[in-house]
Amino acid sequence: MEVHVQPRTRTKMFCGCAIGQLGDPPNSNVCEVCMGMPGVLPVINKAAVEACLKTALALKCEIPRHTKFDRKNYMYPDLPKGYQISQYDLPMSVNGVLELDGRQVRIRRVHLEEDTGKLIHAGDKLHKARESFVDLNRAGVPLMEIVSEPDIRSADEARDYAQALRTLLRTIGASEAEMEKGQLRAEPNISIRRYGTDDLGVKTELKNINSFRALHRAIEFEVKRQIEVVEAGGTVVQETRGWSEAEQRTFSQRSKEFAEDYRYFPEPDLPPLELDRAWIEDLRRALPELPGSRRARLISDYGLPAADAASIAADRDLADLFEAAARASGDNKRTANWVIGEVAPSGKSPTPDHLAEVVTLVATGKITRDQGREVLAESMNGGGSPSEIVAKRGLAQVSDPAAVRAAVEAVIAENPKAVQDYRAGKVRVLDFLVAQVLKRDRQIDRSLANDLLKELLS
Repeated sequence: MEVHVQPRTRTKMFCGCAIGQLGDPPNSNVCEVCMGMPGVLPVINKAAVEACLKTALALKCEIPRHTKFDRKNYMYPDLPKGYQISQYDLPMSVNGVLELDGRQVRIRRVHLEEDTGKLIHAGDKLHKARESFVDLNRAGVPLMEIVSEPDIRSADEARDYAQALRTLLRTIGASEAEMEKGQLRAEPNISIRRYGTDDLGVKTELKNINSFRALHRAIEFEVKRQIEVVEAGGTVVQETRGWSEAEQRTFSQRSKEFAEDYRYFPEPDLPPLELDRAWIEDLRRALPELPGSRRARLISDYGLPAADAASIAADRDLADLFEAAARASGDNKRTANWVIGEVAPSGKSPTPDHLAEVVTLVATGKITRDQGREVLAESMNGGGSPSEIVAKRGLAQVSDPAAVRAAVEAVIAENPKAVQDYRAGKVRVLDFLVAQVLKRDRQIDRSLANDLLKELLS
């Protein structure tokens, strides 16, 4: 699997142009350097190098003392220089590993390069594209290329690998890694082998995969296609293929080049880099707790189920919130349920103290779960602390046994037919009677009303 990741930088890889946003006017974030004008000189973006090294360290890669950039030569309309500045024989890191569901996927290399521009084809459905335009806003944007060894065995594993990689990148702050913004692009290289043999067949590379769902479906389709070709007596051709989301199939784009076709040679306009050992150790020490380690700790220290721990550990901010709120509430499981069920889907984040307060208010019966949702939402919108909101809106449940008993006795007296039906064995009538109690006072503790009705009707 080749994964291209846009590191979190303000400017492009070799010039001072800003990293634009989706929807920017075409060719509005460009300069002489990223447009490949004659006589200009590139300058290496240190922030991109740092992001690449952090990623390599998180993936347990070996980082050599010396690295360099190379020219990858090919002609394409979205490549204004006629070559791409990349890395070939001396990448920034090699020989890493990513933990995936109890096993390891080996990482061959993590290196830096620059992105190309974008081709836009114009035309209509009848006559297809009549014109092509080039937008160079992305030309020169820094990219980390993360290449795995052929250790991934299925579409499920490929999707899980890409998702685990995204979680890791976000945790260490190397990239936002949002696929819909083009910040993470997965390009699986797929080959099949006959059962009982170790020899991999001819591979194809899938391009333009823009979601985890599409990645999964594209791989499943391509594996099936290659098997059908081989079983029909044909030969799989080494090529680059695209994925059609509309037709749910892969399609041939061009024959796949070999490394020698690119005529790599050292980039003459950039000096080789010597990576300072002290700087690398500083970056290593500054890495946060990684998702796999945190997931294991949430299970061991907080007693969370594996699925809950994985869901929370996948987001560093969410995990920080959970741990702080759990310490404040003293109720790990309920806090995890609120984080996963209410906070994560909202896209907002309460303070740990406010979340812990809501958890406690609901757990002690002061307010209902539904009221807790309302209170939490209001507190996240700046409405004050949960206790203040409960007091202001008069939400506190009536839990005084005498007051609840009086309401229950009144409902029993007012509904003799329902009481008779319940005592005759129609237990569902109890829900109706509870509703009548809450109709008298919606703040009455539902659980207490339910228990008192059973007691008085028995």
